[in-house]
Amino acid sequence: MSVTKKIKKIASNFIPSPIKIDFQKGGGSTIQEVAPYPKEAFWDSSVPIHKTAAGLEYVRTPAERFENLSGYSFAENYVDINGLRMHYVAEGPKDGEVVLLLHGQPTWSYLYRKMVKGLVEKGYRCIAPDLIGMGKSDKPIHEKYHTYDQHCEDILAFIQKLALQNVTAFVQDWGSLIGMRIIGENPNYFARVILANGDLPASKADTNPFYIPNPVIVNPKIKALKPAVAKHALKGMEYWFQSWILYCLTNMNTFVGEVMNLSTEVNLTDAETAGYEAPFPSFIFMAGPRTLPSMNAGIRGQTLVAIEGLKNFKKPFLSLIGLKDGLLGRRSIQKKWVARVPGAKDQSHEQFENANHFIQEDIGEVMADRTHQFIQNNPL
Repeated sequence: MSVTKKIKKIASNFIPSPIKIDFQKGGGSTIQEVAPYPKEAFWDSSVPIHKTAAGLEYVRTPAERFENLSGYSFAENYVDINGLRMHYVAEGPKDGEVVLLLHGQPTWSYLYRKMVKGLVEKGYRCIAPDLIGMGKSDKPIHEKYHTYDQHCEDILAFIQKLALQNVTAFVQDWGSLIGMRIIGENPNYFARVILANGDLPASKADTNPFYIPNPVIVNPKIKALKPAVAKHALKGMEYWFQSWILYCLTNMNTFVGEVMNLSTEVNLTDAETAGYEAPFPSFIFMAGPRTLPSMNAGIRGQTLVAIEGLKNFKKPFLSLIGLKDGLLGRRSIQKKWVARVPGAKDQSHEQFENANHFIQEDIGEVMADRTHQFIQNNPL
């Protein structure tokens, strides 16, 4: 251990945090039980709770929450996924080349509004779904719905129901962990891939350090993000990400706006922050944003087939990273995928100094341009 790391570890002992991490005790790979919510958590009983035919309970964000959003006036489209309504943006000429835009957490298709505008102007057909539990899609109220395998199945079903072919995929954050697995296992749907601030971990049961406590206990003491995770961030990436899992999972607040403002280089306007917050008016709508980071604990070998598939993916593959993103914008991740995927050879991979985690928000117009150039340089 370096001197710097030793100093940071010692310093972490003097920083308070409402989040407690115990890797030795650990927990499970999926959510097993959730303790009754504390009285401080506002559970809005006036919100109608719907049920699928299979008995899955969910809520729908009121339509008025999405009125007059800044920069986002796209028509609504929906497809049924196992009794749940998945929303998606479908803009541009129907005969245009398809660009599939997959988002992560705590975002929704609002993140792609700049890219959609730029790509539609170039004649592309942009398809941007909202994950179940996010955006305008239906939102299961119980945390157990949100597993990595479930979301992969949902997006694969979405691609199949829309009969998408010759897709150029732009994937980021959880959109990359979901999208890259689908691409590696189902390469025939895809013509090209852009990995932007993304990854696909090769975790197995004996190498995945992350855990979900049992039971999950919502903690009223968790407030702002930085004070909650600062202590653990000093101990390294594993502690930082486990604290992020617990910050989200055990949080009773609607933290979306705060996270977005901390994960972008641009200064979001109040209207833009409200756009990201729109799907989540209160705690009952928050199971998706709260739970998605914990899905990392459930990656226990099921990505390995996809990774082997990507090692044989000879179609065009482009890596774009924002260097201000300390999680997925690291040069080491870009280097790994450029070396691993045959289709990455001779492509114009780039690194952007002025972009953070949500690269689509920071430099969305540039991302649209690079997507266009990539497609033009690699015709079908």
